[in-house]
Amino acid sequence: MLTVYRRQIAIWLFICSAMVFATLIVGGVTRLTHSGLSIVEWQPIVGTIPPLNQAEWDATFDKYKLTPEYQQVNQHMSLDEFKGIFYWEYWHRILGRLIGAAFFIPFCYFAWRRALDWPLAKKLMGIFILGGMQGAMGWYMVKSGLVDDPRVSQYRLTAHLSLAFLIFIAQMWVALDLLNPRSVGGFSAAVRSLQKTALAMIFLLAYMIVSGGFVAGIRAGKAYNTFPLMNGNFVPPEIFDIQPWYLNFFNNMATVQFDHRLGAWVIAFLAPWFWLKLRAKSVAAEISAQTRLAANVMLLAIAGQITLGILTVLNAVPVALGASHQAGSMVVMATLLWVSHALRVKVT
Repeated sequence: MLTVYRRQIAIWLFICSAMVFATLIVGGVTRLTHSGLSIVEWQPIVGTIPPLNQAEWDATFDKYKLTPEYQQVNQHMSLDEFKGIFYWEYWHRILGRLIGAAFFIPFCYFAWRRALDWPLAKKLMGIFILGGMQGAMGWYMVKSGLVDDPRVSQYRLTAHLSLAFLIFIAQMWVALDLLNPRSVGGFSAAVRSLQKTALAMIFLLAYMIVSGGFVAGIRAGKAYNTFPLMNGNFVPPEIFDIQPWYLNFFNNMATVQFDHRLGAWVIAFLAPWFWLKLRAKSVAAEISAQTRLAANVMLLAIAGQITLGILTVLNAVPVALGASHQAGSMVVMATLLWVSHALRVKVT
């Protein structure tokens, strides 16, 4: 029965991946507009309905007035201005709940139709658990900004972002496997080398995503708004100013932004080299047209993402560029997964 439903399940997972992508964009705007602390309660069921009348809006605004963000930053905010930040956080949460429903309901349907074998069911249940963890981490992150400092913890923000990418990666990979199952063995040494390179690039991008989370968490993009140097230096002299030394990688704007830039430099050189290797005559017979197409899209996506990154830092992270850069990271990840998976499917 599984074979009959393979394409349907793959399409469902791609739709869920697209919803995660949309949530990432809204989440990026929510962060950049400083809207994430506007809702001070986590109500998974009741919270799906926003305030509907003046009394409810006043009560919601009064709760926000008790937070450090209002008291230290937004003391003069009007109710209409509050509604502006409220709705960004509200829709971010609603999208998260919709993803849960869009995943759980079809999962139950496919299970009822006996369309899922046990290995696939285990993978899907794992993704659903990750989704639950993501929701809990989102609230855990928000709570960190409701105590004393009107900023969320960069550690929790990075964990929240990383979980979103992990869910996206898992859904994409399972969907790709369903459409084109990977081959077991039979690849030349040259192709196996390319497979390892593609995997290394995925891990490199994961590193960049984590470092980007810390850039966002401590707002390091607001500093060192020059390129290619960082205020005249390739390596800022204040890179190890904080003691103990290891805290610089999480709390020092210079170190965090340098780490993120360093990853971009590596991938900027590695991606064209990888693309050229894929076009070599020695592997031409083993590389499908889909793989070559995926590699072309990957190279364009990386070039666009690096350009967005440069523009974002030069302009001190305006909302549109910052959100686009965050979205671009997921586009690049999708193309890298596509290339990596296509390299593991034998050409017949």
